[in-house]
Amino acid sequence: MFISIAQVIISIVLIILILLQERSSGLSGVFGGSGENEFYAKRRGIERLVFFATIVLIIIFALLSLIKLIV
Repeated sequence: MFISIAQVIISIVLIILILLQERSSGLSGVFGGSGENEFYAKRRGIERLVFFATIVLIIIFALLSLIKLIV
């Protein structure tokens, strides 16, 4: 029961964190084009925190799913 509730909470937070990440503007970013001349941009500040929090929560969600599968 606890695992299911934790998965729901983590999934909601993951959805929010993924929607907060903006890597491109417009549909051109889907096909590899961008309006900027930068080839690579570093993540800084809150953007970096959101990125790493997303990775950590994905790992926790996957572990909880495996635990639920075993139990």
